[in-house]
Amino acid sequence: MKQALAQAKGGRDHILGEMAKAMEAPRHELGEYAPKIETIKIPVDKIREVIGSGGKVIREITAETGAKIDIGEDGTIKIAAAEQSKIEAAKEWIKSIASEPEVGQIYTGKVVKIVDFGAFVNFFGAKDGLVHVSQIANERVNKVSDVLTEGQSVKVKLLGFDDRGKTRLSMKIVDQETGEDLTSKQPEEADA
Repeated sequence: MKQALAQAKGGRDHILGEMAKAMEAPRHELGEYAPKIETIKIPVDKIREVIGSGGKVIREITAETGAKIDIGEDGTIKIAAAEQSKIEAAKEWIKSIASEPEVGQIYTGKVVKIVDFGAFVNFFGAKDGLVHVSQIANERVNKVSDVLTEGQSVKVKLLGFDDRGKTRLSMKIVDQETGEDLTSKQPEEADA
């Protein structure tokens, strides 16, 4: 009996030693199929916007990206998915909802509506802004629909907000191919 117990103890010690070695070995990256989780923090007053009425926005983000999202009451958001690209897509979407656009930054947007005096461009999450007809091109634009179409992707610079809080955008001071800011190369003032 003593011999059997000594043998069992020796086997147990060997197994525990192998487990300890496996746990101590540094692991540089997760396995291909291991789920990944990232945490971001947003302002508490933006939680409602990320969730949307009846959970509409959060369901849309989950459906489009394939990531699982958990929002805490303190603004902590956990995003989980098997692929890092899905996490990044969900993270960017949430950041675009929870943050504010910066004046002077260049954004890629989509023309959502054309009117006589310009075009409305969705450029930052769910935010739209107006590109006035005078800000579409350096040359005179008689008819907005001659230059732009709904659904067209454009690069715009956020000029600021008017006295009623409406967003003002410009296309003519952004190179539509490269996204480069052309303000310093403009012959006239950018806010004209």
